[in-house]
Amino acid sequence: MARQVSIITINYNGLKDTGEMIEAFKAHETFPYEIIVVDNASRDPEEYAILKERHPAVRVIRSERNLGFAGGNNLGISHASGDYLLFLNNDTLIDRPVLENLVKVLDLNPRIGGVSPKIACWPDKKRLQYAGSTPMSPVCLRNESIGFGQIDKGLFDRSRETAFTHGAAMMIRTSDLKKFGKMPEFYFLYYEELDWCVQIKRAGLAIWYEATATVYHKESMSVGKQSPLQVYYHTRNRLLFAKRSIDKRDERIYSYIYQTLVAFPKRFLAYLRKGRFQLLGALSKGLINGLVAINKDMDYGKELPSY
Repeated sequence: MARQVSIITINYNGLKDTGEMIEAFKAHETFPYEIIVVDNASRDPEEYAILKERHPAVRVIRSERNLGFAGGNNLGISHASGDYLLFLNNDTLIDRPVLENLVKVLDLNPRIGGVSPKIACWPDKKRLQYAGSTPMSPVCLRNESIGFGQIDKGLFDRSRETAFTHGAAMMIRTSDLKKFGKMPEFYFLYYEELDWCVQIKRAGLAIWYEATATVYHKESMSVGKQSPLQVYYHTRNRLLFAKRSIDKRDERIYSYIYQTLVAFPKRFLAYLRKGRFQLLGALSKGLINGLVAINKDMDYGKELPSY
């Protein structure tokens, strides 16, 4: 039986982007694939019906509740039949085949557990978003996408092992799920793929950047930059990520202290000076809920946050 990639993407109020992504794969991709679209409780339920009508070859699933990034992807996994899973943002495009080169990475090296392609901007195709990732600082919990914002002049054309995949486009083997499990759902939004990469590496596998495949990524339309939603989940989830990912107790405590006594006051004062009062409540609530979560025996597998 021919190998196949299951492409899983989440649609949340993004009918136009999702349709354009589907059409791009139809026009350019040659490797066998299926597309699974999870409509993650879009405000207009007609988006689900329209996607099914316009794209009959695509498997479209409707969730009546917003499951978050990881929950939506995990729902897609349960409907996938491919040997490989490509988690792809719905606001991405391709202009040439990408799947074969990503599959080849996983086929040739069983030690690699997750791979992301080069990711560039759209429509500014020469400007990079991702060409690998630096390691995460264990205290301030910050890292960088290599090449971010730079013009691609061939400096990032070497494929190599890297610290993290990119959540906009990442592929794994379906069979490896039994080694590191599905995406952690308790984050709801942000840090899921970073946590997943930690679990992949703890399972003895590596993360890879593949320069021979390129995916183009539009600016995200789902969550506005510096929105209350973004501020809340970034603040809350940094603490959860520290608890989950930092093995050394002293470094974990230093990270908690940094997030609480350095990062939080700095952001609070910045929002206050700029008159961004709507963000102050989200910031404070994110810190409080994060501290509560790391100080109790949280059932990470079942508890979903609310905002």
